[in-house]
Amino acid sequence: MTDDTQTESYPEIREAVQRLCARFPGEYWRALDRQMAYPTEFVTALTEAGYLSVLIPEEYGGSGLPLSAAAAVLEEVQRAGCNGGACHAQMYTMGTVLRHGSEAQKRRYLPGIAEGALRLQAFGVTEPTSGTDTSALKTTARRDGGHYVVNGQKIWTSRAEHSDLMLLLARTTPQAEGMKRTDGLSVLLVDMREAVGRGLTVRPIRTMMNHATTEVFFDDLRVPAENLIGEEGRGFRYILSGMNAERILIAAECVGDAKWFIGKASAYARDRRVFGRPIGQNQGVQFPIAKAYAAMRAAELMVREALRLYEGGANPGPEANMAKMLAADASFEAANACIQTHGGFGFAEEYDVERKFRETRLYQVAPISTNLILSYLSEHVLGLPRSY
Repeated sequence: MTDDTQTESYPEIREAVQRLCARFPGEYWRALDRQMAYPTEFVTALTEAGYLSVLIPEEYGGSGLPLSAAAAVLEEVQRAGCNGGACHAQMYTMGTVLRHGSEAQKRRYLPGIAEGALRLQAFGVTEPTSGTDTSALKTTARRDGGHYVVNGQKIWTSRAEHSDLMLLLARTTPQAEGMKRTDGLSVLLVDMREAVGRGLTVRPIRTMMNHATTEVFFDDLRVPAENLIGEEGRGFRYILSGMNAERILIAAECVGDAKWFIGKASAYARDRRVFGRPIGQNQGVQFPIAKAYAAMRAAELMVREALRLYEGGANPGPEANMAKMLAADASFEAANACIQTHGGFGFAEEYDVERKFRETRLYQVAPISTNLILSYLSEHVLGLPRSY
């Protein structure tokens, strides 16, 4: 697009991802969108190329690369007009297993995930009654001999129909007076191949974009106690430790979306002629695209700063949250500018703009609402009173 490509990290990986994505053009995604179908071929291609296992250490069959490599992969997927939402969770859920899983769990699952024999795509955290208030979740896991018996419900558990494994956050110790609300929660690694039909029910939810999301129900589901990740009762901390990575990677995707929208709008504004001149000659068309470009570049710099801190061992909570918010805002601003530039054609399926518009709109809400990011910054950075 412009000279920003000269400073991008991992140029070889980016070029390779671009070549892979070229095999999955707009018509591939449009056909899936009409049917609300999962992009199995695309996810398989990413898996076989090793991109979904970049964070897995080499000793377990992965590439052992840092988070910035995963960010580069996902940014290029979005920049190419594809949708990483079908598989990005494998990258950020991986951290819980890598940091807190036992050696036996790592050796049992990571090689299979790296080679594509297993998919770790489902993340069971959010519930209908608690939303983002994770500490208030009601799904329980009661110890019974060598198993945990799980009862409850999760919602917005994306990719559950297309995953072999699920990371599940459940309450193992009842809430008692004097306990922190975040204590007593534990993480279980659920083998969905064994669980579906034996206490686990998965129901798809149709949404405005093709996101393969579901609600899942647990009815006396028995999970082997050996599938407990880390220590019982410390699950909230384990999940929290992976949220910075999640937000940084989603931010990278939004930057990629913004670059796609800006490139698409700029090309159309140069080529589309009305009243005997290209519409891009008009400042009313130029300025929104240029403003979206400036917002994208600012967000991109915040993503890089969050990555720098994360890979340096710091706890970049503010930076990860700001990166996600700024990048989501930038992608949505670019999406609006792109539709406006195309006029009526922006709503036509064949241009892919309306599809990408719907997909990037999600990131104003997920994986955390922009409003909650502002609340976090107000309290934890600015020292203002807690608002919730």
